[in-house]
Amino acid sequence: MKFTHDAIERNVTLMVVLTLLVVSIGGLAEIVPLYFQKSTTEPVTGLKPYDPVRLTGRDVYIREGCFVCHSQMIRPFRAETERYGHYSVAGEFVYDHPFQWGSKRTGPDLHRVGGRYSDEWHRAHLINPRDLVPESNMPAFAFLEKAPADANSIEAKMHALRKIGVPYTDDEIAGARKQLEGKSEMDVLIAYLQGMGIEMKNVK
Repeated sequence: MKFTHDAIERNVTLMVVLTLLVVSIGGLAEIVPLYFQKSTTEPVTGLKPYDPVRLTGRDVYIREGCFVCHSQMIRPFRAETERYGHYSVAGEFVYDHPFQWGSKRTGPDLHRVGGRYSDEWHRAHLINPRDLVPESNMPAFAFLEKAPADANSIEAKMHALRKIGVPYTDDEIAGARKQLEGKSEMDVLIAYLQGMGIEMKNVK
C-alpha cells in the first residue's frame, strides 16, 4: 500500500494513529519547554501560599461559581491594563490549584481587586450588589454572613496542597483551624478577595 494522503484518508485506523502521533508531538513541543522556564514555575517576588482564611475563602469563591462571571486574568492590552492594572503573569499562579482564570466577564476581572475597596464595601456589595452598583446583575450572597467558615477539612487541604508543591510548614497546618475560629464564610471570602493580585499591584 502506498503511503499517500489518499491512503491515509481511506484507512480510519491509520488516520487516527497518525493524528494522535502528530498531536502528541505538537503538545510535547509546546508544553515540555514550559517546565524549564523559571518565569512559569517560580513565584513572583512577595507571593506567599494562601493562609488558612484565604484558602477557605477561595473554596467559597469556587463553590459559589464566582469564576463563571469573573475572570482572574488581565491580558497585556492597553485597555485592560489601564482599567485593572499590570497584566497577569504566570508566577502569580504557582500556588493556585486549580487556577481561577475564568473564561467569561459578565462582571469585571478580579485579579487586581485586592486592596482596591474596603472590607465594608465588599461586605455591602456581597449582601446586596445593587446597593452599590444599581445596574448590577450579580446575585446577592447575604447568606454567607450567617454561615460559619468550614474549619473541619482545612488541615487535610493544606496537607494535600503541600504534596503538590505548596510550601506549608507543619506549624502552619497545625494552627490553621484556630485561625478560622469565629469566621463566617463572608469573612473568609472577603479575605480572599482582598489578597488578589497585590504582589504586583504597584508594578508599572
